[in-house]
Amino acid sequence: MDNFQLVKNLITDKLTDAIVEVHDMTGTMDHLEISIWSDHFKGKMLLQQHRLIMDILKEALSGPVHAVKLNTKTLDQRG
Repeated sequence: MDNFQLVKNLITDKLTDAIVEVHDMTGTMDHLEISIWSDHFKGKMLLQQHRLIMDILKEALSGPVHAVKLNTKTLDQRG
């Protein structure tokens, strides 16, 4: 399984309504830009949203993924 699919699976396993897009930032497949839309973010400050995702990705970040850039929004903010 590649890092893109690993990240998507980890997030959607915990946030079942999430729409996840993953992009490679450096060509090395280990520095990823991740956009996530989920209603789990409703009522949460940006820092809380990012902590939620970082907690989900903690294990992956100790191995195959070295860095992430997060974009988090609710489902109704998807355009």
